[in-house]
Amino acid sequence: MQLEVKPLTPARWTDLEAIFSARGCALARGCWCMYYRQSGSPGSLPSGTTRARANRAALRALVDAGKPPGLVGYRGREPVGWISLGPREEFAKLRRSPVMKAVDDQSVWSIVCFVVPSAHRGDGVARALLRGAIAYARKRRVRLLEAYPVDRPTRSADDAMWFGARSMYAAAGFRVVARRRPHRPVMRLALD
Repeated sequence: MQLEVKPLTPARWTDLEAIFSARGCALARGCWCMYYRQSGSPGSLPSGTTRARANRAALRALVDAGKPPGLVGYRGREPVGWISLGPREEFAKLRRSPVMKAVDDQSVWSIVCFVVPSAHRGDGVARALLRGAIAYARKRRVRLLEAYPVDRPTRSADDAMWFGARSMYAAAGFRVVARRRPHRPVMRLALD
């Protein structure tokens, strides 16, 4: 599948909202891809605010600050998927994760999440988003891309695949560099 993959900017925010509002993306609507960007206890919220609204506002603030926290994939003009990526240090929760903690002290960008609405699953959207992420990272002179996929011998439920499948990353040239849990490798792609 060919997708046009573009950085999330303020002008593309409504396209991200369309993806997250689509059928099959309920978990994304709660998290707004902020779970791994935050660390520690989420703390209390102002009265009348939900965790989902706070996460949405936090992601929007990143976008408005000019730091694209990921990429939106388009089939024609229709937004059909999202991939969250950026410098590893922007994902505070990775530091404490027993599965995804740093392998070494090299500078890496992390791919943390894919969101693809039900209507577009099975069409190669995630693979196209991954290709777009690799191209985007190369343009920014990133040396290493890192991912934390699911590696199971049988198909996993869609809501367990936000990290992507090991086979998809392997097909794109990523190699396993650590495996702290049987079904969760850490994979890297060198871009030099």
